[in-house]
Amino acid sequence: MSSSAEDALLDQIGPALSRLRRRTPATSRDVSRNLVLNVVADAPGEMTVGGLAAEMGVAQPVASRTVAACIAEGLLRRAASQADGRRTVLELTDRGEAERIRFATDQRAAFEDITAAWAPEERTQFARLLVRYATDAGAWSRRRASGGE
Repeated sequence: MSSSAEDALLDQIGPALSRLRRRTPATSRDVSRNLVLNVVADAPGEMTVGGLAAEMGVAQPVASRTVAACIAEGLLRRAASQADGRRTVLELTDRGEAERIRFATDQRAAFEDITAAWAPEERTQFARLLVRYATDAGAWSRRRASGGE
């Protein structure tokens, strides 16, 4: 691939990611709820509302409202920090974990339907690279947030 063709392809990444967000097979409520559940589940340590806001890239009041809705639905609970009992952390409930799994199952079904005409090795390679991209994007975001670009 020529350099200009590669540049043209790379220029399409932003719009492609935007189209993916718009075509998520769920309601916006499901998407934000699932995002919160995954952030809490994937946290390497304890997760606070402030940490959730930073990870999601939203203001703390937005994160607080979303957390309150998840708690009201029985998906999250507040607990005392094991490291500092004065802090409150977020934990998934059994119902929250079940909802997270349900959403992941729905997303996998959509992925399999969308890529049904792809060769199996293309589907696997894309899945592997997408997971790698998401992992690296998380590390990149944390570096930027800590000022260590």
